[in-house]
Amino acid sequence: MTVLGRGDVLVEGAGELCEGPCWDARTGTFVWVDILAGRVHVVDPVTGRRDEHRLGTPVGAVAARRSGGWVAAVERGFLLLDEDWMPVGEVLPAPGQPDGTRFNDGGCDPAGRFWAGTLAYDGRAGVAALYVLRPDGVVTEALSGVTNSNGLAWSPDGCTLYYVDTGRGTVDRLDVDPASGVVAGRRTLVAVPEAEGLPDGLTLDSEGYLWLALWGGGCVRRYSPAGELDRVVRLPVELVTSMAFGGVHLDELFITTACDGLTPEQRAKQPMAGSIFRHRPGVIGLPAAAFAG
Repeated sequence: MTVLGRGDVLVEGAGELCEGPCWDARTGTFVWVDILAGRVHVVDPVTGRRDEHRLGTPVGAVAARRSGGWVAAVERGFLLLDEDWMPVGEVLPAPGQPDGTRFNDGGCDPAGRFWAGTLAYDGRAGVAALYVLRPDGVVTEALSGVTNSNGLAWSPDGCTLYYVDTGRGTVDRLDVDPASGVVAGRRTLVAVPEAEGLPDGLTLDSEGYLWLALWGGGCVRRYSPAGELDRVVRLPVELVTSMAFGGVHLDELFITTACDGLTPEQRAKQPMAGSIFRHRPGVIGLPAAAFAG
């Protein structure tokens, strides 16, 4: 087991609910969101320079666009943005999104579609969904009956989707038709006992192993393609939200955490909660896919 500490902090006090991490290979910067604050943060891990962009609405995830700029999963749908993080057009609504829900985690598949799912503010079970934004701007529902749509990762060929519904406490594996994006054959790959934490963000490395953040579990776990626990990276904070590979050689694992909901006493005991950590795990990640729209 690897244990991280203050020396592994890249950005201290990075936000209340840091999530949606991604590496921008175009600029050599690491990007994350502070969901409820509606802010996107960008840091150069070499120089330490930081920039902040306020979207004016909760934002669960962002991804680069092949044509330049960004796409974001915001509270009530999808939003295209230019290189300066200014909106390009109106929010593209998700069909049938219930009131009282917001978008959460998301990411792009190898075909260039942007996927993101929702959750209910009050934690209601089964009212959320996983949606897909196609390059032509059409939004469709991929999965219904979701409680807390979270981490997503794809095999390089785009035929397999790894998916976390935190409400189930599982990492599931689904078959994907690369051409249409239709999913089928959902089955559980990893089930995490609630006492060990709640599955949250997810990423895949170049060896096909899954990296899973555990909210309330204070760690990141690496699982084999067969769902067997391979290693644990423990952090000095409880609320670990997600992670993404980055750096010039994709050999650095950037880990997001949160302090949202912690009591003053808990914050005092976890002064690094809400920080961004950097870990070199000895394996490399996969290049992040970009949105084709």
